[in-house]
Amino acid sequence: KQWYQRRVRGEKGYGQLWKGNSATMVRIMPYAAISYLANEHYKAHFRRREGYLSHGKRFLSGSLAGLTASFSTYALEVLRARMAIKPEYVSIRQSFLHIVRTEGVASLYRGITPTLLGVSVYGGFSFYVFGTLKQQHPLSPGDQLTLTHRVLYGALAGLCGQSISYPLDVARRRMQTGGLHGDHLERYSTLRKTITHIYTHEGVRKGLYKGLSLNFMKGPIAASISYTVFDYVNHLFVGKESV
Repeated sequence: KQWYQRRVRGEKGYGQLWKGNSATMVRIMPYAAISYLANEHYKAHFRRREGYLSHGKRFLSGSLAGLTASFSTYALEVLRARMAIKPEYVSIRQSFLHIVRTEGVASLYRGITPTLLGVSVYGGFSFYVFGTLKQQHPLSPGDQLTLTHRVLYGALAGLCGQSISYPLDVARRRMQTGGLHGDHLERYSTLRKTITHIYTHEGVRKGLYKGLSLNFMKGPIAASISYTVFDYVNHLFVGKESV
């Protein structure tokens, strides 16, 4: 830890920790907006068609919302990943032009298969857990959802979704950045090859679930804030609880 802090402070500066953050923000804003809007749309569709929202349809609504948002913003996710690890990628525009010229447009969608699979699982479980916990409200006998309840339910939703979909997220990152560190790009050309290579050479704990403990700190916090903010903004503009 001390070695890493000295290296970041001495060689690159603390600003390096936020490298690629502009691309992250440009991606995450439309991604979150599309995801929440799509989830509400799909839930309303199933309620109109069937008269109620079953557990299966709640999960499906979240999965479809994740797929819709991820497919719409995937190229920005690739740019974000490249900007975070390669010094020659200094801006979104420059990164986009460089990748298209040197690797082709198809490179902007490398790794989309595990991404779509991952977000369908993550979106399904996280939206399902959050909506179900709010509807059942197990932490209080009353009907009032407090800020604490929303934050806690959002954190639990993010924790469940991330734990289940994490290996697909690892595979996605490898496919997006494969070949940039001297790796053979062929190893990460398909989802099956990527997962097989990681499992064979690195195992489950140090490969498919590498970095999960750090994401346990980041993921639930991000999810709790995101779900809570959406709830309050939805109350402000729509005037009703989203369940």
